[in-house]
Amino acid sequence: MKSSFTSEKQKIIGQFSQYVSKGKADFFKTYNMDFVMGLRDGPTIQDIDGEKNLINLHCNGGVFNLGHRNPELINLLKSSLDELDIGNHHLMSQERAKLARKIAELMPGDLEITVFGVSGGEAVDLALKTARAATKRQEIISASGGYHGHTGLALSAGDSEYITPFGDRLPGFTQVQFGDISALTKQISNNTAAVILETVPATSGIIVPDKSYLKEVRRLCDLYDVILILDEVQTGLGRTGKLWAFEHFGIIPDIVVLGKGLSGGLYPITATVLSKKLASVFEENPFSHISTFGGSELGCRIATRVLDISSNPEFLKNVNKLSDLFETKLSKLRKKYPSFFINYRGLGLMMGLMLRDETAGPVLTKTAFDEDLLLVYANNDTSVCQFLPPLNLDESIIDDIMDKLDRAMNSARKLRVLLNAKKTFSRWRTRTS
Repeated sequence: MKSSFTSEKQKIIGQFSQYVSKGKADFFKTYNMDFVMGLRDGPTIQDIDGEKNLINLHCNGGVFNLGHRNPELINLLKSSLDELDIGNHHLMSQERAKLARKIAELMPGDLEITVFGVSGGEAVDLALKTARAATKRQEIISASGGYHGHTGLALSAGDSEYITPFGDRLPGFTQVQFGDISALTKQISNNTAAVILETVPATSGIIVPDKSYLKEVRRLCDLYDVILILDEVQTGLGRTGKLWAFEHFGIIPDIVVLGKGLSGGLYPITATVLSKKLASVFEENPFSHISTFGGSELGCRIATRVLDISSNPEFLKNVNKLSDLFETKLSKLRKKYPSFFINYRGLGLMMGLMLRDETAGPVLTKTAFDEDLLLVYANNDTSVCQFLPPLNLDESIIDDIMDKLDRAMNSARKLRVLLNAKKTFSRWRTRTS
């Protein structure tokens, strides 16, 4: 049976390499991480050949906040298929109206208008288009090292690494260092349409801003009549211990972008939530922005239940309890490996493991995989591994997670030394040859 599974797995990998991405297939083969998703349930995903079972500590950036194949959401999707399909974006929809009302009830201030999409990039594009239309200005300021998606405007608001292979950043986009209010003060002006930031930048290494930073950003945006957009695609829906991460900082943005976890891991849906003052952008010509699959009625049904679960005070209380438990155990692990595991940072269950250097993140990702943990290093700061467990994780497996992470840390620190020694030897040979 094992050889049959293995043969089938190799066939799948071959097809993936030939028809989807040879680069990805080669990458995973190089590091002996040729995992193909098979059965999945709650916090775990199994290799298709049944030989490996990973505990998911990345959750695809929050897509699986409620675990894989959440039974309640599965049953809701099944029953919804008896009466719904995706709907028609030209027509009015009961499901979209219900979900939009729910979002408005859970948002502070006058964040009351929702435009639905399918991907985070699409939702960010819409936010930036809205800001430009409302202000009649073009300049967009974002944070260097940030990430907002791979579509047109969203791509130009992100890090240059994702832009360069395909051309240049679009005109009107500039970047400043996240957390540096003086840099923003110098850049913002009466020509600025919007400032867009991730409340806690994930790809930059889970950077938690000072308490005063976002308040100062809000003040500057008010001073210059600039739209403040907060990208909560990863930080929203309870990930940080509050329903919306910006609640930690005592501000209200003009636009909030939601995605990933809103899908329940089952049906793609995103939301661009606008303050009521911005609704006029779409009132004269309500068909100036459309999304054929945005706000699918099936997706709305799932997302409404996701919001019910995520906004429950007991649910959020448990997220913070889990966060405290992990913090205690990570603190002990840091003391055990002080020269490798430097520190950790984050809010709630959005955590970053701060490691020795830029080699350490990829190395720990590999050794954690070998110990049956799915961790992913932050692409724009590879000295950090993102630590994003499901928000409904069962406490009973935390000790197992930490035991596996302990062994992975031990292996990673040794492997890092070996890799650095090889690099040093290679440089020495180059100089002496």
